[in-house]
Amino acid sequence: MSKAAQTRQFIIERSAPLFNKKGIEATAMSDIMAVTKLSKGSLYVHFKDKEQLAQAVVDYNLQLLDKKVSAAISKVPTAKGKLLAFIDILTNVMYPPVEGGCPMINFGMEADDTNPAINKQILTAIERAQKTIVNIIERGTESGEFSSDKSPREFATIMFAMIEGGVVMSRVAGNNNKMKIIVKYLKAMIDEQLK
Repeated sequence: MSKAAQTRQFIIERSAPLFNKKGIEATAMSDIMAVTKLSKGSLYVHFKDKEQLAQAVVDYNLQLLDKKVSAAISKVPTAKGKLLAFIDILTNVMYPPVEGGCPMINFGMEADDTNPAINKQILTAIERAQKTIVNIIERGTESGEFSSDKSPREFATIMFAMIEGGVVMSRVAGNNNKMKIIVKYLKAMIDEQLK
């Protein structure tokens, strides 16, 4: 990796938690300068503006989340185990897999009406997460672990919405109490899918 590419990656990695915590609009170039210890001119050598950096940061945070979810589900052999791992990695909101919380929620809520490019990145990430759930269920159905009388796509939508809704409720409350209820019901729904 070239020196310029290394510096660009350094800026993204140092800025990622900042953007994820404060939001795109509330993060100032001076904040980025403070966490990177780089001058404004140095930042603009690597990114034409804050918007370009924000898109790179959103992509980085989403990739980081994907890697952690993939690592968690790859450790277990069964479809049920993979779904439980998916739930477990995302539902301890006091210790989220990405510093600052779920980037899909954080950036999605900010960008839905204001930033079409980032909104598209978030939509793609949401669809990818749901596709992961669908694939797990389909493999579980093919192997005979799950019954085939439920729609994997519908289940994935419900599961994902419950997790993300629980993340919001728990982050606002500052505890995992609501999430524990959601996890209990999700696990019961998964058990209903078993043959």
